[in-house]
Parts: sequence; C-alpha cells; structure tokens
Amino acid sequence: MSTSPKPVKKVPIHLQSAQNRVYIKNGEIVNHDKTFKADVYIEDGIIKFVGPSSEITIPGGVRTIDASGLMIIPGGIDPHTHMQLPFGGAVAVDDFYHGTKAAVAGGTTMIIDFVLPNKHESMIEAYDKWRSWADPKVCCDYGLHVGITWWSKSVSEEIGILCKELGVNSFKTFMAYKGLYQLNDSDLLDVFERIRHLNGVAMVHAENGDIIAKNTQRLLAEGINGPEGHELSRPEEVEAEAVHRACVLAHQADCPLYVVHVMSKSAGIELARARHRYRGRYIMGETLAAALGTDATCCQHLGFDAEAAHVLSPPLRPDKTTPEFLMKLLANDDLQLTGSDNCTFNKEHKALGKGDFTKIPNGVNGVEDRMSLVWEKGVHAGLLDPCRFVAVTSTNAAKIFNIYPQKGRIAVGSDADIVIWNPNATRTISKDTHHHACDFNIFEGMTVHGVCEFVLVRGRICAERGNVRVAEGFGRFIPTPVRPPFVYDIIEGKVQSQPEEQHEEKQNGNMAKRFAELDIQIPVQEPISAMLAGNLAMPAEGSLCSTPSVRGRVDGKRDLQESSFSISEELDRSGVRACIKVKNPPGGKSSGFW
Repeated sequence: MSTSPKPVKKVPIHLQSAQNRVYIKNGEIVNHDKTFKADVYIEDGIIKFVGPSSEITIPGGVRTIDASGLMIIPGGIDPHTHMQLPFGGAVAVDDFYHGTKAAVAGGTTMIIDFVLPNKHESMIEAYDKWRSWADPKVCCDYGLHVGITWWSKSVSEEIGILCKELGVNSFKTFMAYKGLYQLNDSDLLDVFERIRHLNGVAMVHAENGDIIAKNTQRLLAEGINGPEGHELSRPEEVEAEAVHRACVLAHQADCPLYVVHVMSKSAGIELARARHRYRGRYIMGETLAAALGTDATCCQHLGFDAEAAHVLSPPLRPDKTTPEFLMKLLANDDLQLTGSDNCTFNKEHKALGKGDFTKIPNGVNGVEDRMSLVWEKGVHAGLLDPCRFVAVTSTNAAKIFNIYPQKGRIAVGSDADIVIWNPNATRTISKDTHHHACDFNIFEGMTVHGVCEFVLVRGRICAERGNVRVAEGFGRFIPTPVRPPFVYDIIEGKVQSQPEEQHEEKQNGNMAKRFAELDIQIPVQEPISAMLAGNLAMPAEGSLCSTPSVRGRVDGKRDLQESSFSISEELDRSGVRACIKVKNPPGGKSSGFW
C-alpha cells in the first residue's frame, strides 16, 4: 500500500488562501460534448471563469498550474461503491476514509455509495447509520442510493421520506440473494410503481436468484465448493434473463431503470435490445472497471487466495472477449456508465469461504483504477474519444442522479471538482502502491495510460503528481433531487431520445443486422444439471476450462462520426461452451471444476 502522508483533519489556516484560489492555464478542457482550449479560475471551491487568458485579471495570492499539453476534465463520479459494508461475516476494509482517498488518488472526486438495510430494518435508520459512518471520514463529496431489501407498507412510506426529505432519488432492488435481499416479480412491480410515482430512479441487481440457489445446491452436493463454483452457479444466461425481465417489468410500470454492474456479453445484449425497443426511454446500464479491465481466466489455477480475491457478483466471465465487447457497448451508448463496485476484503476475510464458495465475501477493488482503466481500454485502444470518456466516467452519472451541472462539467458555477489529466503518461497498478486498505489488487501488474497530474476536490488540490494529501471529513453529502431531467424529459416526451426517422431506419434493417452480428458472439450455454450428469464432452487431460475462442478485431481508431456498432468477427465454432472437467478422486466423488 502507499505510504502517503497521514490524513489532515482540516485545512490549516495558512494554506486556506492558496487552496481557495487556483488558476489553471494553457490546458485543453474536455467536457462530454466538446473540447476547447481555455483557462480556468477557481475561488471558494467554485469555477468562476472559463475562457482565454486575455479576458481575466488574476488576483494576488493565487496558485497557478500550467496545464500545457494536458487535459482539464471533470472529476470522476463513481456511481457504485460499498465502503465499510458488512457482508458475509466480514466488513469491507476500505472504509469511507480509505475508500475516498483511493478514489481521489485515481481522479474520482465523488462517489455514490449504497445503504443496504438488513431485512426488516428501517430504511431511515440504515440511512442514518451510513451517514454517521461517512460524514466524519469522506475525503471527497458523496451521495447515497438506498437498497430495498424487503417490501411492505412501511418501506413504501420510507421511500417517500428519503425522496422528499433526505436527498435520495435512487433505490436498488435485488433479483438475486434468495432469502436475503431477493424480491419477487410482484414486489418488483410494486416497488417500480412507487419509485415512478415519486419521480425517482429504480436500480436493479439483475441475476436470477432462484436458478442460482438451485445451481448452488447441486454444485455443493457434488463437492464443488471452491471459488470456481461461484461463476458456475450463475452463468451468463442467468444474468441475461434477469436483465430482460427487469427491463420488461420497469417498462410495464413506466419507471426508469438503472441496471447495475452488467458483467457479460449476453446481459449487455439484452440491455441494448431493451434500449432499442423502448427508443432510449426507461433503461440505463452500468458496467464495472473489473469487467473492462480483466476476466476470469486471469486467476484460474492460481490457488484459493487469488481466485477468491476475484469473486464478485455477477462474476467475472471466462470469455476473454468480454471486456472489449462491453467497452464497445459503452462507446455506442448501449451502456452509459462505469462504476467500480468497490467492496474490498483482505485474505483472511476471503478465507471465510474455504470449503464453501457461498461464504466468500463478494467484492473487489476498482475505485482508484477505474479512470485509468477506462482510458487505457477505451481511449488508448481507439474505442472511445475523450468526450465519451468524460461522459461514461462522470457526466452521465451527474445527469442521471440530478446533480448536473454542479458536478460532471467544467463550466462557470460548477463545483471545482477537476482533474488535470496526462493522456500519455503511464503507471503500473500494484497493491504495493495503491491507496486502498486491502492487500490485493485484481489489476496487479497492469500498465495503463492516463494519469492524474492534479486532482482538485471543490477547488482544493488533493493530489499532485502522485502525492496524495486529503483531509478526512472534507467531503460533503450531496443530495440527489428527484425527477432528473435527463431521465424524465425523455419518458414524458418533452425531448426525443432519437429522431423518428433514425428509429425507422434502424427498424428497417440496420439495427436488426447489428443485433444479428452481436448474437452470433454469444455461445449457447448448457445448464449445470447437464454438466454434473456428465452429458457434455470433456476436454483433454490438463486443458483449461474456458469459453470458445471468440476474438474481436479493432481496426485502428474509432470513427468518431460513426454511431452504428458493426463488428466483424471470426468465430471458432469447434469449442464447446461448457468445457468443464470434473475431477474424480478415489471413491468417485467429484471434488472440483477446472
């Protein structure tokens, strides 16, 4: 871990003047909609001027930063974190101090964390608990989503209080975690209708919890209890089915739906189909730094510790083409955001699941490396342009959760949450240098382009050329008001998400062709019951279990004027989707999957 200075409880008096006034010159401003050369003047945490140097006289006592050759971008907004979350007999080691410090180090200047009440716990009491954890510790601004982990009249009433009085406009539902958080379809419809009545935003963890529960029973009964059982219990189609069903339910309730952590190609396709079907209304999707930066093959056969360290839900997929595929969905607005789902545990916590993969605390790191990973895998790879990078790492989150343009934009009057970004510099990710409290980094050894030279949180320089100096408790709670125009203006028909003629053109063949091209990349998956019954061909001794080889091709830089998503693929059709080998020790009992 990093050896950065100890936290500062508050900004010293002798630093306040310089911290309150900052002038950034000679940089290129990148917003979600345009780039341009301009200088930026900041005072008291607010952007006061954006324009040419000839139009401003800088007062004395100002810290000047020369951003020649660098980009000036809005600070990242991570819409999906779980700081100090109690989970599976452990508590996430990144608390609100360490987690937001790591966020700032990587260029993220606001997080939105999840309040997760226990079943039958008051949502208001849980909200108060999270505020008491966060307010004294956060180094950057934060907001809160609240989970709906059970359904009753009292829950419905508390949703109204949260929306109207406590600054929460988004509520997460679960189709997984049977017996713990999972809601049935009838309850989901009731929840969506209530959220729609309040002009809020529904969120969903989309996996079929009933199938997962049944698969888990079968796997454990066969002695398959290592970390590999986690992904086997919840294959791609289990995620994809739930995404499709959630989108239909939300549409029936006329409710906007934000699908969190889309982790597979199949689920991404279902979300893209729903967005097309409903003409851009209702449905929004997020993927994770983990899904864009790595895959399940990176930890195969490395032993329990490494495999358990990669366990999250939905899981990383063993198809190596998944990260690029999801990045292309981001590029073409089939997905809109990137989060981290940062929920970190150390080796001893993950060891709680030895002998039973269901007891492995779920979660990985990502809040520090999210921005650089999206730049590396998106912009540097030629799949995103810098404006789209800003959109998927900052602006879209600000718009969906109704804090734009206070956040997510470099403009006069916006909060001075600013990153001075070096697109050409590189850094190598490591647990030895990251700012997390955890002892593992799932991106270990990866070299990425895109480095923060400076990070400003409400005008205060909190990171400077690798030196991170944050103030514990400096961050504020940011309310997220109901009825975000970005979401509701489309639903209510006040703006069109796409011209009618464009929709008709897609209906007449272009979109159909596109989905046909995408569909062919999704192999058919066999059910766990077939695998366990031995009805599938098994690979040769010593071979690895993986999906068939599906190699994507990227022809140079992305054409930034091209809005369609056409992929030319060469498929290896000789593979079997479920090439899973059951080892049979003496006595015939299955001991594990490879």
